Amino acid sequence: MGERNEFRRPRLIRFSDCDPAGIVFYPQYFVMLNGLVEDWVNEGLGLSYHGLVAQRRIGLPTVKLEVDFRAVSRMGDQVMLGLAVERLGSRSMTLQVRCFDPVDGEVRMQMQQVLVTTSLETHRAVAIPDDMRAAIVRNAPELG
Repeated sequence: MGERNEFRRPRLIRFSDCDPAGIVFYPQYFVMLNGLVEDWVNEGLGLSYHGLVAQRRIGLPTVKLEVDFRAVSRMGDQVMLGLAVERLGSRSMTLQVRCFDPVDGEVRMQMQQVLVTTSLETHRAVAIPDDMRAAIVRNAPELG
Protein backbone atom coordinates (compact mmCIF):
# COMPACT_ATOMS: atom_id res chain seq x y z
CA MET A 1 0.00 0.00 0.00
CA GLY A 2 1.37 3.39 -0.89
CA GLU A 3 1.96 6.29 1.46
CA ARG A 4 -1.11 8.13 0.16
CA ASN A 5 -3.32 5.66 2.03
CA GLU A 6 -1.22 5.77 5.20
CA PHE A 7 -2.94 7.08 8.34
CA ARG A 8 -0.45 9.26 10.20
CA ARG A 9 -0.13 10.84 13.60
CA PRO A 10 2.78 12.87 15.01
CA ARG A 11 4.17 11.69 18.34
CA LEU A 12 6.60 13.20 20.82
CA ILE A 13 8.96 10.69 22.39
CA ARG A 14 8.46 11.19 26.11
CA PHE A 15 10.55 10.45 29.19
CA SER A 16 8.14 7.62 30.03
CA ASP A 17 8.86 5.97 26.65
CA CYS A 18 12.58 5.65 27.35
CA ASP A 19 15.02 3.39 29.17
CA PRO A 20 17.99 4.64 31.26
CA ALA A 21 20.01 5.09 28.04
CA GLY A 22 17.48 7.74 26.95
CA ILE A 23 16.17 5.79 23.96
CA VAL A 24 12.76 4.22 23.38
CA PHE A 25 12.45 0.97 25.34
CA TYR A 26 11.22 -1.33 22.57
CA PRO A 27 7.95 -2.50 24.24
CA GLN A 28 6.87 1.14 24.39
CA TYR A 29 6.61 1.13 20.59
CA PHE A 30 3.86 -1.48 20.95
CA VAL A 31 1.97 0.80 23.36
CA MET A 32 2.36 3.77 20.97
CA LEU A 33 1.26 1.75 17.97
CA ASN A 34 -1.75 0.29 19.76
CA GLY A 35 -2.82 3.88 20.39
CA LEU A 36 -2.33 4.51 16.67
CA VAL A 37 -4.70 1.63 15.84
CA GLU A 38 -7.32 3.19 18.15
CA ASP A 39 -6.86 6.60 16.49
CA TRP A 40 -7.10 4.98 13.04
CA VAL A 41 -10.41 3.29 13.92
CA ASN A 42 -11.80 6.51 15.42
CA GLU A 43 -10.46 9.12 13.01
CA GLY A 44 -9.24 7.26 9.94
CA LEU A 45 -12.24 4.96 9.64
CA GLY A 46 -14.79 7.22 11.34
CA LEU A 47 -15.92 4.48 13.69
CA SER A 48 -15.87 4.40 17.48
CA TYR A 49 -13.14 2.17 18.92
CA HIS A 50 -14.87 2.32 22.30
CA GLY A 51 -18.17 1.43 20.64
CA LEU A 52 -16.57 -1.44 18.75
CA VAL A 53 -15.02 -2.97 21.87
CA ALA A 54 -17.30 -1.97 24.75
CA GLN A 55 -20.69 -1.92 23.06
CA ARG A 56 -20.44 -4.17 20.02
CA ARG A 57 -18.03 -6.51 21.83
CA ILE A 58 -15.67 -6.86 18.86
CA GLY A 59 -12.00 -7.28 19.70
CA LEU A 60 -8.97 -6.60 17.52
CA PRO A 61 -6.28 -8.78 19.05
CA THR A 62 -2.85 -9.04 17.49
CA VAL A 63 -2.06 -12.57 16.35
CA LYS A 64 1.23 -11.94 14.57
CA LEU A 65 3.98 -9.31 14.72
CA GLU A 66 7.12 -8.97 12.68
CA VAL A 67 9.24 -6.01 13.72
CA ASP A 68 12.42 -4.37 12.46
CA PHE A 69 14.16 -1.85 14.71
CA ARG A 70 16.30 0.27 12.40
CA ALA A 71 17.36 3.37 14.33
CA VAL A 72 16.94 4.75 17.84
CA SER A 73 14.39 7.31 18.93
CA ARG A 74 15.38 9.54 21.83
CA MET A 75 13.47 11.47 24.44
CA GLY A 76 12.33 14.77 22.89
CA ASP A 77 12.30 13.47 19.30
CA GLN A 78 9.28 14.34 17.20
CA VAL A 79 8.38 11.26 15.14
CA MET A 80 5.57 10.29 12.83
CA LEU A 81 3.59 7.08 13.27
CA GLY A 82 2.02 5.62 10.15
CA LEU A 83 -0.45 2.79 9.51
CA ALA A 84 -1.56 1.27 6.22
CA VAL A 85 -3.67 -1.80 5.49
CA GLU A 86 -1.71 -4.23 3.35
CA ARG A 87 -4.23 -7.06 3.20
CA LEU A 88 -7.90 -7.35 4.08
CA GLY A 89 -9.22 -10.85 4.71
CA SER A 90 -12.62 -12.03 5.86
CA ARG A 91 -11.71 -12.09 9.57
CA SER A 92 -8.26 -10.54 9.66
CA MET A 93 -6.22 -7.67 8.33
CA THR A 94 -2.51 -7.17 7.86
CA LEU A 95 -1.19 -3.74 8.75
CA GLN A 96 2.09 -2.07 7.88
CA VAL A 97 2.95 0.21 10.77
CA ARG A 98 6.00 2.39 11.15
CA CYS A 99 7.69 5.08 13.19
CA PHE A 100 9.79 7.50 11.17
CA ASP A 101 11.44 10.91 11.21
CA PRO A 102 8.96 13.36 9.68
CA VAL A 103 11.75 15.55 8.28
CA ASP A 104 14.19 13.16 6.62
CA GLY A 105 11.96 10.07 6.44
CA GLU A 106 14.41 7.83 8.34
CA VAL A 107 12.51 4.76 9.51
CA ARG A 108 13.13 4.12 13.20
CA MET A 109 11.04 0.94 13.39
CA GLN A 110 8.55 -0.82 11.19
CA MET A 111 6.21 -3.64 11.82
CA GLN A 112 3.85 -5.95 10.04
CA GLN A 113 0.91 -6.68 12.32
CA VAL A 114 -1.96 -9.10 11.80
CA LEU A 115 -5.19 -8.27 13.64
CA VAL A 116 -8.14 -10.63 13.86
CA THR A 117 -11.69 -9.50 14.58
CA THR A 118 -13.09 -11.55 17.42
CA SER A 119 -16.22 -11.83 19.51
CA LEU A 120 -15.40 -10.70 23.03
CA GLU A 121 -18.11 -13.09 24.23
CA THR A 122 -16.74 -16.28 22.65
CA HIS A 123 -13.15 -15.15 21.89
CA ARG A 124 -13.45 -16.72 18.45
CA ALA A 125 -12.75 -15.05 15.13
CA VAL A 126 -15.73 -13.35 13.49
CA ALA A 127 -16.18 -11.57 10.17
CA ILE A 128 -14.86 -8.04 9.96
CA PRO A 129 -17.95 -5.87 10.56
CA ASP A 130 -19.45 -4.54 7.31
CA ASP A 131 -19.08 -0.89 8.33
CA MET A 132 -15.43 -1.40 9.21
CA ARG A 133 -14.72 -3.22 5.93
CA ALA A 134 -16.48 -0.48 3.95
CA ALA A 135 -14.46 2.24 5.70
CA ILE A 136 -11.17 0.42 5.05
CA VAL A 137 -12.02 -0.03 1.36
CA ARG A 138 -13.08 3.63 1.08
CA ASN A 139 -9.60 4.62 2.24
CA ALA A 140 -7.82 1.96 0.19
CA PRO A 141 -9.98 1.02 -2.82
CA GLU A 142 -7.40 -1.47 -4.08
CA LEU A 143 -8.34 -3.73 -1.14
CA GLY A 144 -11.98 -4.03 -2.27
